[in-house]
Amino acid sequence: MSGVLIHLPQEPALTVRLGAGEVARFGRGSDTMPVELRLDDPAVSRLAGEIRVSDDHWLLSNHSTTQSYLVENPEGAGEYLRVPPRRVGAPIPFEFARVVLPTRGSGVSFQVFAPDHVYLDPGGPDGLPRGTQTLTAYSLDETATYFLVLVALCEPRLRDESALAVPTTPEVVERLRSHPQCAQLTARAVSAHIDYLAEEKLRINPPADREPGRGARRNGKREALVGIALRFGLVGEGHLRLLPTRTTAAAGAVRTGTGRR
Repeated sequence: MSGVLIHLPQEPALTVRLGAGEVARFGRGSDTMPVELRLDDPAVSRLAGEIRVSDDHWLLSNHSTTQSYLVENPEGAGEYLRVPPRRVGAPIPFEFARVVLPTRGSGVSFQVFAPDHVYLDPGGPDGLPRGTQTLTAYSLDETATYFLVLVALCEPRLRDESALAVPTTPEVVERLRSHPQCAQLTARAVSAHIDYLAEEKLRINPPADREPGRGARRNGKREALVGIALRFGLVGEGHLRLLPTRTTAAAGAVRTGTGRR
């Protein structure tokens, strides 16, 4: 992957995809100051900052003259970066990040899914690359929330509880709710993780709709993710230990299909 996905969890939700070298500006915006990510809060500058994508990371510029911005790692142990006023091109090391702008309320934020991190090819002497670098077909971080979402999608087939059905987005939210990493997980966030997996991590082709509507496309995308993950062994029975312990009632609902929405 050589680009980023930016997810703005507002109503309606917005997802922006940027390739290497591309830029997205964020802020309150105006007729004379258009922005790609509109943050509707009076405490946010019309042009608050911008995101620029490099090959394997992204850069954040803070155009405010008075306010610092926070870049949090939601999947870490409270790590964050503070980007001071007028800082240009601050490199962000997190694969998944939340950018938070201060307001008079609880703040506004958006999420950024970063490019894959690049590592040395272990085949060379002393860890140095030998010849053309070997690329990883499917680079997945098993400590990331998106991987938990993928495991939850694959769980019924791994447990032989359903030959066809793939959990819906609300069912994934409910399945992961008791995981300490997912206490604040929402349906919109799960949808963003599914898009990230489909478009950047596993790079599936957009499935043809079985019937018109966004729900059909989303269902086809989930099924395609599960198919690739299981065929290539990216998710196996050993990964089920990453999920919260299931209650007897929940397990029974999955087996009988009563938990379907």
